[in-house]
Amino acid sequence: MSKRSIVLMFATVLAIMLVACGTPATPTAVPPTAVPPTAIPAQPTATKVAAAAPTTAPTAAAQPTTAPAATTAPAPTATPPPPACAKLADALTPAAGTLGAADKPIVITFVPSGDIATITKSGTAMADCLTKVTGAAYKIETGTSYAASIEAMGAGKAQASFLATFAALLARNKYGVEPALVATRAYATVDLDPDKGLKGTQTPFYKGQFITKKGSPIKTIADLKGKTFCFTDPTSTSGTIIPTIVLKANGIDPEKDLKASQFAGSHPNVVAAVYKGDCDAGATFIDARTDASIVKAYPDVMDKVDIFFVTDQIPNDGMQLAKGLDQKLKDITVKGMLSIMADPGGKAMVKSIYAYDALVAVKADYYDPFGALLKKAGVDPASYVK
Repeated sequence: MSKRSIVLMFATVLAIMLVACGTPATPTAVPPTAVPPTAIPAQPTATKVAAAAPTTAPTAAAQPTTAPAATTAPAPTATPPPPACAKLADALTPAAGTLGAADKPIVITFVPSGDIATITKSGTAMADCLTKVTGAAYKIETGTSYAASIEAMGAGKAQASFLATFAALLARNKYGVEPALVATRAYATVDLDPDKGLKGTQTPFYKGQFITKKGSPIKTIADLKGKTFCFTDPTSTSGTIIPTIVLKANGIDPEKDLKASQFAGSHPNVVAAVYKGDCDAGATFIDARTDASIVKAYPDVMDKVDIFFVTDQIPNDGMQLAKGLDQKLKDITVKGMLSIMADPGGKAMVKSIYAYDALVAVKADYYDPFGALLKKAGVDPASYVK
């Protein structure tokens, strides 16, 4: 990356998102580490990604000393109930031949950013449930890429989709596709984060962090000049895109001002590289230091790797609706999805597709501030669509 201009890097990143099936470019290899590459948490694009803190099993109560402790079989994993799919009081009855009728279902496209079989199975179940809930008919199509989903919506072949943040911006710029629902997850935070009071609450955004080894002279972004830096991979929002913007906004040209930079391949790998001194600093999502593989390999990581900068909020992915879709169909689709997520069985079904904890309704301009941030940094999403 140190040999290319930053504009070319962004063009490459976004071009990859438009032509690839959610598959990142082959990352630059990093020096061998004790931690194998760990996949970034699943998200359509560029995107989706808070690290969960490792859980600790509760200590079992002591058994009476007067009798041998009984061997207790582990409790079976709870199986979520089947989706209720209860019909809404204001469910529609589309006439034959009109969009939403059984003979002309609303098409929802899914991008296979995870296991295709799981996405197809759970997506189909979701569409069937949505049909029962809303009275309108739905079916799914599993596309080959974000570009395919965007083009299908632009051509009127699909009316809804689940796109990552960058893809959603491109779809809005090219075809007026409107965000309707955005995913929420339990908010991960650190002491340096001004929003740390939100810890554990459901939010439609997450943040990134800049890390360095404890005792390092690096205290601010400006201190990165002349230092080595680890990004994750070219398509990562919090591991490459946003960090690059932050560097430029603070007067650091990644191409000229860093001593060297590399793609570590994953967020845990960046933490490992900083821990071992392979990179002076790096960027990850909050808080990749708590990744199970990192904690296992480096139990003292929290004492050895510090955070010195936290990014602004990065919006999550979600569901988009095509421009021109009848307002009644838009409203019932949103209401139906929220109804499904309010039901334990329905929520488990949807969560198995893209790991959403919840969905919240948003206005059509939800991603516009993020697009403005990119534009201010010299990356105008509109310039990448034809």
